[in-house]
Amino acid sequence: MAKRAARRSRLETDETGRVHSLFFDSPRTVVPFEVQQREQQRDQSYIRNIRPRSDNQRQLMEAIDSRSLTVALGPAGTGKTYLAIAAAVEALERKRIARIVLSRPAVEAGESLGYLPGDMREKLDPYLRPLFDALNDRMGPKRLRACLDDGSIEIAPVAFMRGRTLNNAFVLIDEAQNCTYGQLKMLLTRLGWHSTMVLTGDPDQTDLLPELSGLSEIARRLDGQEEIAVVRLTQADVVRHPLVGRMLGVL
Repeated sequence: MAKRAARRSRLETDETGRVHSLFFDSPRTVVPFEVQQREQQRDQSYIRNIRPRSDNQRQLMEAIDSRSLTVALGPAGTGKTYLAIAAAVEALERKRIARIVLSRPAVEAGESLGYLPGDMREKLDPYLRPLFDALNDRMGPKRLRACLDDGSIEIAPVAFMRGRTLNNAFVLIDEAQNCTYGQLKMLLTRLGWHSTMVLTGDPDQTDLLPELSGLSEIARRLDGQEEIAVVRLTQADVVRHPLVGRMLGVL
C-alpha cells in the first residue's frame, strides 16, 4: 500500500515540485481567494439597474424597448452603445430573445493593424473591445465567456451578414458611421421575426470618406417611419469626463 501511494505521488509531482493532474499533463491553476471574490463581484454587476441621465437617453431607452428598429445618433460618450447593450442583456435574461448578435465594421481609425492572428473571434476582438467591455460590465466575465461559447452571444462581422435572417434576436450594429449606404441597407434587411435591431454611430466621426458613410442618409430616410425610432443625442448627453462634452463643442 505504501509503495502504491509513493508511486502515485511521483506521478503527480514533477522534478520542480509542481503538482500535476493524473489526467492532464498541465499544472493546476490555483486562483487566490481575493481574485475569486473580485470575479464574483463582477459577475453580479449586471444586477444594477440602468437609469437615464438625460431626456434623450430616456427617449433612447424607451425607443429600444418599444420599437423593432432604433437608430441612435450622437457624439462619443453619450451612452448609445452601453444603453443598447444593457437592453440586449436584459432581453436575454428575461428570455424575450434567444441570442444577441453583435456586428461592427472592421475599419481602422487612421492606422493599419495588418493581418491579425487567430480565429474569427480573436481577429475581431480589437474592433469589438468596446462591446465586450460593456457586456463584461453587465454580465460578468464568467457568464460572458459561457454565452460566447454556447452561441447566446454571437459575433457577426458585417462582411458575413449577407443572406442571413436574424429571428428571435437582439441585433446591435455599432459604429454604423463606418458603413456605406449599401452595407447599412443590407444589414437592415437582416431583421427577422421577434427581433430588435439597434444602429449606433456618430456621423461626424466616420473613418470613411464623408461621401461614403451612409448613416446620415439612412437616418434621414427612416425618420418618421412606423415602428422605427431615430434618436439624436447631443454633447449635453455626454456621460464621460466633463471635458469630453466641452471639447466636442470646439473640435
